[in-house]
Amino acid sequence: MSEYYYYGLAAMLYLATCWTFSAIRWWHTCREPKHRHQYIWPDRKLMVVSYLCATVTLPYAINPTNEAAWILTKSYFPATYFFYFGMLLLCFFGSVKQWEQWRTFSWTAAIIVVATMLVPILNAWLPFSFMSAEGISFWQTVIVVESIVMMGFTALAILQVRRWIHEARDANYSNPEDFPLDYARRVLLMPVVLTFVVWPAYVLDSPAVMAVEHVLQAVFNIVLLITVLPSWRRKVILPAPEVDNTPEEDSGLEAHIAQTAIEIEAYVKEHQAFLDSHLKIDDVVEHCQSGRTYVSLAFQRRFGSFAAYINSLRLTYYEQYLADHPNETKEAAALASGFSSYNAYYRARRK
Repeated sequence: MSEYYYYGLAAMLYLATCWTFSAIRWWHTCREPKHRHQYIWPDRKLMVVSYLCATVTLPYAINPTNEAAWILTKSYFPATYFFYFGMLLLCFFGSVKQWEQWRTFSWTAAIIVVATMLVPILNAWLPFSFMSAEGISFWQTVIVVESIVMMGFTALAILQVRRWIHEARDANYSNPEDFPLDYARRVLLMPVVLTFVVWPAYVLDSPAVMAVEHVLQAVFNIVLLITVLPSWRRKVILPAPEVDNTPEEDSGLEAHIAQTAIEIEAYVKEHQAFLDSHLKIDDVVEHCQSGRTYVSLAFQRRFGSFAAYINSLRLTYYEQYLADHPNETKEAAALASGFSSYNAYYRARRK
């Protein structure tokens, strides 16, 4: 029986990291979101709720020898984890994209998960076990089917985020901070990696394997917490070009950059390309006679950066638009000025 003590200890370790994760993510935020609570990304609250859900497995941590608690715990990971990852991927990265389009889809998946897990949860938490051997066998089949469905849900989320990464990877956004590209690349395939952690204890029906799984999940919680602690963790997509800034810079290069800057202004400013909220640096490259390297250098040396230049033009246009259309709302003015939303305008103005 001594091994069951360690099984319970491993389960409690996992729960402790979940509770710690939830507490820190709820209270920890950085200065700027604290000033504007409405702009704290929605994944923060969903992360807290998701990690608190692990509390339902507490009966196993208290009494690992209880059969009902074991059925609940071994079902919990395959039944819920794929849904958690799919939902958080869509919500976190979709917060600046099309999260609203995925909200109903995610809620439908949530209802399926809750309906599937409600029976084993009640069976473990009530003072009596009401599931027969046949009922347990049937419900294990239900868990497997639901888990496969949630794996499909996660796969769709991965494909969608991968599409967003493809849009962003080449500095394609005129507001680079709108998509956390570096973070997306690091966590995109995490659900695939965790598949090999989530399923073994369920397939082998082994408390010993579950203990290892609990420890691994606890470690993962700590690592994930460290990576998401900075709430304002967005990365600028457009890196500074690597150039040799020596006094003997080639005058021909400077002349080429100057000509490129003229072409950029002609397209972006005079033709008001900045009014396109989906304007990409690739669009600018296509309208210039120079290659991408010269366009990037021109932005860096003459305009500060692609995003800074585009948004400065949008801000000027916004003020003029409101002056010319006094009856328009600020949201409408922001959209007419090339911003994707009023929040995007607000962030650009703050900068």
